[in-house]
Amino acid sequence: MAVDLESLSEATSGALGSLLSTTILYPLDTCKTKYQVEVQDHGQRKYRNLSDVLWEAISNRQVLSLYQGLGTKNLQSFIAQFVYFYGYSYFKRLYLEKSGFKSIGTKANLILAAAAGACTAIVTQPLDTASSRMQTSAYGKSKGLWKTLTEGTLSDAFDGLGISLLLTSNPAIQFTVFDQLKQRLLKQKLKEADHDSSPVVLSAFTAFLVGAISKSVATILTYPAIRCKVMIQASDPDEDDDKTKRAQRKPRKTVSSVFCNIWKKEGIPGFFKGIEAQITKTVLSSALLLMIKEKISATTWVLILAIQRYLLLTRGKLKKA
Repeated sequence: MAVDLESLSEATSGALGSLLSTTILYPLDTCKTKYQVEVQDHGQRKYRNLSDVLWEAISNRQVLSLYQGLGTKNLQSFIAQFVYFYGYSYFKRLYLEKSGFKSIGTKANLILAAAAGACTAIVTQPLDTASSRMQTSAYGKSKGLWKTLTEGTLSDAFDGLGISLLLTSNPAIQFTVFDQLKQRLLKQKLKEADHDSSPVVLSAFTAFLVGAISKSVATILTYPAIRCKVMIQASDPDEDDDKTKRAQRKPRKTVSSVFCNIWKKEGIPGFFKGIEAQITKTVLSSALLLMIKEKISATTWVLILAIQRYLLLTRGKLKKA
C-alpha cells in the first residue's frame, strides 16, 4: 500500500505546530488545569481566579513545577496531532475520490473530522490521562510517565475515554469552521490575485485570527464536558501526601458522579468555571498551531518530496549495482 504523501505532509506539519504551541503555553495550561479541577463551596475555594494558581507557585518557589508533565504532554500532543491531521487529510481525500465531488460540505466535514478525532482519542488516551495527573499533582510531587501509568490498572489509564470520544466534536467543529472560513478567504484572494502570481495562501496573522475564531466557537459549545473530563483524569490530592490513602481503592470517577458533584457545590455556573482560562489557552494554542502549520506545510511537503526522490534514486542505483 502506497504512502499518502500529502496526508503525511499535513500530519507532520500539524504535529510540529502542536509541539511548539504546547511548549510555549504549557505554564498557562498547568494553571488552567489546576483551577478547573477544584470543586468547593464558594466560601472554601482555594483559588478565586487563575492568577491565584500562578501566585501559589511563585510564593512556594515552585515556578518550574508549572512545567511538570511537559514531556508527556508534548509526546501526547505530537502523536495526537499527527494521527488527527493524517486521518483528517486521508479521509477527506478518500471522500472526494469516492464521491466525485470537488469540495466537502459542512456535514461531511464534521463526520470526517469526528472520525479522525475518535481515532486520535483511542490512541492517545493513556498519555492524556497521565499528563492530566502529572499537572494536577502537588507542586514538586509529580511522578514520571511510567510510574503514573503503572500505579493503577489498565482501565485507569483510559479514564475519561468515553467523554474524550464525545469531545471529538470539539476539533470537528473547530477544523470545520477553520476550513470553511479558510476556503472563503482563499476564494476571495484568488479573485483579486493575478493568474501568473505565486500560489495564494493565508498570511500568518489571518491564519491566527481564523484559528482563534474557530477554536472559540468549539470551546464554548463543549466546555461543560471539557471540565468534567479534566476532573475525571485529575490526580487525587490526598494521594500525593498519604501512602495509606493511596493504597485504599477509591470509587471510580464517572461522568455522572462528577456532574452531580459540580451541580451540588457550584450550581450551573460551576459547569463554566474556568472557561475564560480555557478559551485563552486553547485559542492561543490552536491559533499558534494552525499558524505554524500553514507556514511550515509547504516546506514539509518539499522535504518529503526530496526524501522520496532521494530514496527512489538510491533504490535505482542499488538495482543497477
